Amino acid sequence: MARRLRFTGTDSKVGGCPALHADEDSGEVIVQGTPVTDPEDLEQLQHLGPDEAAVVVPRELLVNWGPKEMERVPELVGQDTFLRLFETFEHTAWRLETRRGYASDRQDPDYQAFLATGSSPCDPEEPWFINIKSQTDAGKTVGRVRVADDPPTTEQLFLLDYARHNAAVGEDIRYLRREDAAALPAEDFWIFDSRLVALLHFDDADNLLNIELITEPAEVVRYAIARDAAMHHAVLFDRFAAQAAPAE
Repeated sequence: MARRLRFTGTDSKVGGCPALHADEDSGEVIVQGTPVTDPEDLEQLQHLGPDEAAVVVPRELLVNWGPKEMERVPELVGQDTFLRLFETFEHTAWRLETRRGYASDRQDPDYQAFLATGSSPCDPEEPWFINIKSQTDAGKTVGRVRVADDPPTTEQLFLLDYARHNAAVGEDIRYLRREDAAALPAEDFWIFDSRLVALLHFDDADNLLNIELITEPAEVVRYAIARDAAMHHAVLFDRFAAQAAPAE
């Protein structure tokens, strides 16, 4: 089915390209310009897929005729797409955890073992650990800051004990008391390469409802600021564990 395209505008003085059109149904913008065909130029383009094309247009075309206002529609992705981000990020992957517990942890056999013994087991052959070790061995950075209550909830104590397993494959695990995290957003998110945010939405029972990807620059900067503030104030997990241990 053909798109319903609306001509938006052109800076051409003779009616040719470059020009912009808008898809009336999807809101997508069609950019019309001179194709980039030089192999050396194409090699420099990041994230250009085999079925995609690049075109050259003057900056003024986008400034003068690009959409000035946009109602952002959340981009929700499935688990498979989300997990691929941990394989394709280039430099850094970082998470802020703010909840008092997670349903997925309570359903984990390792959590039940922790309740029974006070120590969480770990299978180093789990796909998560294998991939993270591969990424950190390649020089990439993976980390997270967990906001914890005083005293920590049982679920938080489980994750605090489990942090040693994460650290063993190269994750930088840090903690921040909730009273010191008032300036941080009460959101759970991953931020990849300071350019893409995966915002995790939960229900009141701590079940993960959906995953929203955010690439709008101003929003990504907001989450990057939260990351930097959390890292500045947080302490390494082993130091926090010593602080959180009950006095004997």
